[in-house]
Amino acid sequence: MSDIPSNKPYLIRALHQWCTDFGFTPFMAVFVDSSVEVPMEFVKKDEIVLNLSLEACHQLNLDNEWISFQARFGGVPRKIMVPVSHVLAIYARENGQGMSFPFDASQTNKLKDVSHENTEKPKGSRPSLTIVK
Repeated sequence: MSDIPSNKPYLIRALHQWCTDFGFTPFMAVFVDSSVEVPMEFVKKDEIVLNLSLEACHQLNLDNEWISFQARFGGVPRKIMVPVSHVLAIYARENGQGMSFPFDASQTNKLKDVSHENTEKPKGSRPSLTIVK
């Protein structure tokens, strides 16, 4: 059954569309390592939260393997590249509704074969989401 592709990119696209359709701001939490291209000055504890609203990002591409777009950070346009495997959660800023995903550290080696001197992974830093009704 390992030949079945992941449903994660489809869930990310669906939740992004749900947020957009109902006027919510889609936020995406991302685990950051060497395979992620984001402004490192905004990374805290190996994570960054990105605004995926149509107003905040340009040329948004929610692909099956990568999420890419351009956004301004401190007024400076930056190119953002995130492997889908590194998405920890996508949720609406206004009410926290969305979905979190388990992070599979084994996927990082498939993207880039980079040796790290510090291979310790953060524990307990994954965001937890609850459904608010």
